[in-house]
Amino acid sequence: MPAQPVYKVIFQNGGQVFEVFARAIYQSDMWGFIEVEEFIFGERSQIVVDPSEEKLKNEFNGVTRSYIPMQAIIRIDEVDKEGSARISEVPAGSGNVASFPLSGAPGSHHGGEE
Repeated sequence: MPAQPVYKVIFQNGGQVFEVFARAIYQSDMWGFIEVEEFIFGERSQIVVDPSEEKLKNEFNGVTRSYIPMQAIIRIDEVDKEGSARISEVPAGSGNVASFPLSGAPGSHHGGEE
């Protein structure tokens, strides 16, 4: 039986870039979302502990399925094996990663009086 595929999902969340690994990714029935299931994290027994991976483990602890907006997705890769999940800060004005403005988000303007 062939090995189950592993996906690296990179997405933006609240001014940070999350890089996680999962075994299942689907286009959601909820329009505009990607479903990510079966998150993969390193074992807690590792000697070197990456604080951002621990933060992600806690963030997704008990989560069966996560719905990520398509506009937040930066990249999805099918990889040979899982790696270390991590969080990267997005430097202000870096120009490398920018999110689309969302209505209702701080600083967004969607008509009406100022």
